[in-house]
Amino acid sequence: MTKIIIADDHAILRTGLKLMLSCDSSIDVVGEVNSGEELLTLLETVTADVLILDLSLPGMNGIDVIYEIKNKGYLINILVLTMHTEEQYIKAVMNAGALGYVSKSAFDTELLTAVRTVAEGKIYLNSSNALLMVNTLLNGSAKEPDTYALLSTREREVMRLLVHGYSLAEIGKLLCLSIKTIDTHKTRIMTKLGIAKKNELVQYALNHGILVQKNESI
Repeated sequence: MTKIIIADDHAILRTGLKLMLSCDSSIDVVGEVNSGEELLTLLETVTADVLILDLSLPGMNGIDVIYEIKNKGYLINILVLTMHTEEQYIKAVMNAGALGYVSKSAFDTELLTAVRTVAEGKIYLNSSNALLMVNTLLNGSAKEPDTYALLSTREREVMRLLVHGYSLAEIGKLLCLSIKTIDTHKTRIMTKLGIAKKNELVQYALNHGILVQKNESI
Protein backbone atom coordinates (compact mmCIF):
# COMPACT_ATOMS: atom_id res chain seq x y z
CA MET A 1 0.00 0.00 0.00
CA THR A 2 1.35 3.42 -1.00
CA LYS A 3 0.58 6.01 1.67
CA ILE A 4 -0.01 9.57 0.47
CA ILE A 5 -0.12 13.00 2.12
CA ILE A 6 -1.61 15.95 0.23
CA ALA A 7 -0.49 19.53 0.96
CA ASP A 8 -2.58 22.14 -0.84
CA ASP A 9 -4.53 25.12 0.45
CA HIS A 10 -7.51 24.56 -1.87
CA ALA A 11 -10.03 22.15 -0.31
CA ILE A 12 -11.79 21.51 -3.63
CA LEU A 13 -8.53 20.45 -5.28
CA ARG A 14 -7.66 18.17 -2.36
CA THR A 15 -11.07 16.53 -2.71
CA GLY A 16 -10.49 16.03 -6.44
CA LEU A 17 -7.05 14.55 -5.82
CA LYS A 18 -8.39 12.11 -3.25
CA LEU A 19 -11.17 11.06 -5.61
CA MET A 20 -8.71 10.40 -8.40
CA LEU A 21 -6.28 8.54 -6.16
CA SER A 22 -9.12 6.36 -4.85
CA CYS A 23 -9.27 4.78 -8.31
CA ASP A 24 -6.13 2.85 -7.35
CA SER A 25 -6.79 0.39 -4.52
CA SER A 26 -3.07 0.27 -3.70
CA ILE A 27 -3.06 3.96 -2.70
CA ASP A 28 -4.18 5.29 0.67
CA VAL A 29 -4.39 9.01 1.53
CA VAL A 30 -3.30 9.15 5.17
CA GLY A 31 -3.30 12.91 5.65
CA GLU A 32 -4.08 16.30 4.13
CA VAL A 33 -3.02 19.81 5.15
CA ASN A 34 -3.39 23.34 3.80
CA SER A 35 -0.06 24.87 4.84
CA GLY A 36 3.63 24.05 5.18
CA GLU A 37 3.53 24.49 8.95
CA GLU A 38 0.65 22.01 9.26
CA LEU A 39 2.54 19.57 7.08
CA LEU A 40 5.69 19.65 9.22
CA THR A 41 3.57 19.10 12.33
CA LEU A 42 1.78 16.16 10.69
CA LEU A 43 5.05 14.53 9.66
CA GLU A 44 6.07 14.34 13.31
CA THR A 45 3.45 11.64 13.86
CA VAL A 46 2.40 10.33 10.45
CA THR A 47 4.61 8.42 8.01
CA ALA A 48 3.89 8.24 4.29
CA ASP A 49 5.58 7.20 1.06
CA VAL A 50 4.69 10.18 -1.14
CA LEU A 51 3.91 13.83 -0.50
CA ILE A 52 1.87 15.65 -3.14
CA LEU A 53 2.93 19.25 -2.58
CA ASP A 54 1.69 22.57 -3.93
CA LEU A 55 4.33 25.31 -4.27
CA SER A 56 2.00 28.23 -3.47
CA LEU A 57 1.18 27.52 0.16
CA PRO A 58 0.33 30.19 2.74
CA GLY A 59 3.23 30.94 5.07
CA MET A 60 6.16 28.77 4.02
CA ASN A 61 6.32 28.27 0.27
CA GLY A 62 6.65 24.80 -1.18
CA ILE A 63 10.36 25.04 -1.93
CA ASP A 64 11.16 25.96 1.67
CA VAL A 65 8.96 23.09 2.84
CA ILE A 66 11.05 20.67 0.75
CA TYR A 67 14.24 21.97 2.34
CA GLU A 68 12.76 21.58 5.83
CA ILE A 69 11.66 18.02 5.10
CA LYS A 70 15.14 17.11 3.89
CA ASN A 71 16.83 18.88 6.80
CA LYS A 72 14.68 17.01 9.31
CA GLY A 73 15.42 13.70 7.61
CA TYR A 74 11.85 12.65 6.86
CA LEU A 75 11.86 9.71 4.47
CA ILE A 76 9.11 10.73 2.10
CA ASN A 77 9.32 11.13 -1.68
CA ILE A 78 8.01 14.47 -2.92
CA LEU A 79 5.85 15.11 -5.97
CA VAL A 80 5.23 18.79 -6.69
CA LEU A 81 1.83 19.63 -8.15
CA THR A 82 1.69 23.27 -9.20
CA MET A 83 0.34 25.86 -11.60
CA HIS A 84 3.90 27.06 -12.32
CA THR A 85 5.39 25.58 -15.49
CA GLU A 86 8.49 27.79 -15.84
CA GLU A 87 11.86 26.07 -16.05
CA GLN A 88 13.29 27.91 -13.03
CA TYR A 89 10.63 26.42 -10.76
CA ILE A 90 11.26 22.91 -12.03
CA LYS A 91 15.00 23.32 -11.51
CA ALA A 92 14.56 24.80 -8.03
CA VAL A 93 12.31 22.04 -6.68
CA MET A 94 14.45 19.28 -8.14
CA ASN A 95 17.56 20.87 -6.64
CA ALA A 96 15.77 21.10 -3.29
CA GLY A 97 15.08 17.37 -3.35
CA ALA A 98 11.72 16.70 -5.00
CA LEU A 99 11.47 13.70 -7.32
CA GLY A 100 8.54 14.72 -9.49
CA TYR A 101 6.87 17.75 -11.05
CA VAL A 102 3.34 17.88 -12.46
CA SER A 103 1.34 20.86 -13.72
CA LYS A 104 -2.13 21.27 -12.20
CA SER A 105 -3.47 21.70 -15.73
CA ALA A 106 -2.50 18.09 -16.49
CA PHE A 107 -2.88 16.32 -13.15
CA ASP A 108 -6.00 14.45 -14.28
CA THR A 109 -3.98 12.59 -16.92
CA GLU A 110 -0.61 12.32 -15.16
CA LEU A 111 -1.20 12.08 -11.43
CA LEU A 112 -1.41 8.32 -10.96
CA THR A 113 1.60 7.67 -13.18
CA ALA A 114 3.58 10.36 -11.38
CA VAL A 115 2.67 9.03 -7.93
CA ARG A 116 3.64 5.47 -8.83
CA THR A 117 6.95 6.63 -10.34
CA VAL A 118 7.88 8.83 -7.37
CA ALA A 119 6.81 6.13 -4.90
CA GLU A 120 9.48 3.90 -6.43
CA GLY A 121 12.11 6.58 -5.82
CA LYS A 122 12.34 7.50 -9.50
CA ILE A 123 12.23 10.94 -11.11
CA TYR A 124 9.04 11.99 -12.89
CA LEU A 125 8.90 14.82 -15.43
CA ASN A 126 6.38 14.82 -18.22
CA SER A 127 7.68 15.01 -21.78
CA SER A 128 7.26 18.78 -22.12
CA ASN A 129 9.03 19.53 -18.83
CA ALA A 130 11.84 17.11 -19.63
CA LEU A 131 12.26 18.68 -23.07
CA LEU A 132 12.35 22.14 -21.49
CA MET A 133 15.15 21.08 -19.16
CA VAL A 134 17.14 19.50 -22.00
CA ASN A 135 16.75 22.59 -24.20
CA THR A 136 17.96 24.79 -21.34
CA LEU A 137 21.08 22.65 -20.96
CA LEU A 138 21.75 22.71 -24.70
CA ASN A 139 21.13 26.45 -25.07
CA GLY A 140 23.23 28.08 -22.39
CA SER A 141 22.60 31.50 -23.93
CA ALA A 142 18.85 31.27 -23.43
CA LYS A 143 17.06 34.11 -21.63
CA GLU A 144 17.94 34.21 -17.94
CA PRO A 145 15.01 33.01 -15.80
CA ASP A 146 13.59 35.15 -13.00
CA THR A 147 15.16 33.12 -10.21
CA TYR A 148 14.71 36.02 -7.77
CA ALA A 149 10.99 35.21 -7.76
CA LEU A 150 11.82 31.90 -6.08
CA LEU A 151 13.06 33.60 -2.92
CA SER A 152 10.79 34.00 0.08
CA THR A 153 10.27 37.41 1.69
CA ARG A 154 12.69 36.52 4.50
CA GLU A 155 15.32 35.28 2.03
CA ARG A 156 15.11 38.57 0.14
CA GLU A 157 15.68 40.47 3.40
CA VAL A 158 18.71 38.32 4.20
CA MET A 159 20.07 38.66 0.68
CA ARG A 160 19.87 42.47 0.71
CA LEU A 161 21.77 42.60 3.99
CA LEU A 162 24.36 40.09 2.78
CA VAL A 163 25.18 42.02 -0.38
CA HIS A 164 25.48 45.22 1.67
CA GLY A 165 28.28 43.62 3.68
CA TYR A 166 26.54 42.61 6.88
CA SER A 167 27.89 39.50 8.64
CA LEU A 168 25.69 36.56 9.59
CA ALA A 169 25.84 37.63 13.24
CA GLU A 170 24.83 41.21 12.38
CA ILE A 171 21.95 40.02 10.22
CA GLY A 172 20.81 37.72 13.01
CA LYS A 173 20.66 40.64 15.44
CA LEU A 174 18.81 42.85 12.97
CA LEU A 175 16.20 40.18 12.16
CA CYS A 176 16.09 38.62 15.66
CA LEU A 177 17.17 35.24 14.31
CA SER A 178 19.98 32.83 15.21
CA ILE A 179 23.20 32.70 13.18
CA LYS A 180 22.32 29.11 12.22
CA THR A 181 18.97 30.24 10.80
CA ILE A 182 20.62 33.05 8.83
CA ASP A 183 23.21 30.61 7.48
CA THR A 184 20.40 28.29 6.38
CA HIS A 185 18.70 31.17 4.56
CA LYS A 186 22.02 32.04 2.90
CA THR A 187 22.45 28.46 1.67
CA ARG A 188 18.93 28.38 0.25
CA ILE A 189 19.41 31.74 -1.46
CA MET A 190 22.59 30.55 -3.16
CA THR A 191 20.95 27.28 -4.22
CA LYS A 192 17.82 28.91 -5.63
CA LEU A 193 19.83 31.50 -7.55
CA GLY A 194 22.37 28.97 -8.78
CA ILE A 195 25.23 30.90 -7.16
CA ALA A 196 28.28 29.43 -5.42
CA LYS A 197 30.29 32.43 -4.19
CA LYS A 198 29.59 35.65 -2.28
CA ASN A 199 31.04 37.84 -5.05
CA GLU A 200 28.64 36.19 -7.53
CA LEU A 201 25.75 37.06 -5.22
CA VAL A 202 26.87 40.70 -5.13
CA GLN A 203 27.15 40.76 -8.94
CA TYR A 204 23.67 39.23 -9.23
CA ALA A 205 22.31 41.95 -6.93
CA LEU A 206 23.98 44.64 -9.04
CA ASN A 207 22.63 43.20 -12.29
CA HIS A 208 19.09 43.05 -10.92
CA GLY A 209 19.00 46.41 -9.17
CA ILE A 210 18.86 44.83 -5.71
CA LEU A 211 22.05 46.42 -4.41
CA VAL A 212 21.25 50.05 -3.56
CA GLN A 213 23.69 52.92 -3.16
CA LYS A 214 25.29 53.45 0.24
CA ASN A 215 23.25 56.57 0.93
CA GLU A 216 19.95 54.74 0.36
CA SER A 217 18.10 53.08 3.19
CA ILE A 218 18.19 49.31 3.51
